[in-house]
Amino acid sequence: MQHELWPAEGQRRWRVITDTVMGGLSQGTLQLAEIEGRTAARMRGAVSTANNGGFIQIAMDLSPDGGAFDAGSCHGVAAELLGNGEAYGLHLRTTDLLRPQQSYRHAFQATPQWQLIECPFASFTPHRTDTPLDVSRLRRIGLVAIGREFDADLSIARLWLY
Repeated sequence: MQHELWPAEGQRRWRVITDTVMGGLSQGTLQLAEIEGRTAARMRGAVSTANNGGFIQIAMDLSPDGGAFDAGSCHGVAAELLGNGEAYGLHLRTTDLLRPQQSYRHAFQATPQWQLIECPFASFTPHRTDTPLDVSRLRRIGLVAIGREFDADLSIARLWLY
């Protein structure tokens, strides 16, 4: 089964979140852009570790009300991406996670050419939680530039569950 998440009609929209929500100094932007003939959501910015910061991300809630989305019939997340050669993370959050720093993470390298990445749910590692990943309770997907100072430039043309 394949379930298209983005581009999508209706409620699913990317939004940019930076470490400024906790006092950090990273700066990020999100824009829809035409890149090599493809419409994409493009996250750009500067990740700063100053003032206990260190991330920028674009995130998408999977249900309009912020509740659980059941991905139990799927095996993972796939995306068509283009980047600047840097390492990024695909982060999942479920309704089981209560603290903002908790997530399930899968790292990837974003090449300067369009690429397909497939991230099986079994390959995600829990971050600051002991709760196992329950894909029947997915809440949010994020693409994240995190953990070190660098200039982020990551574009996504398509995102789906497979």
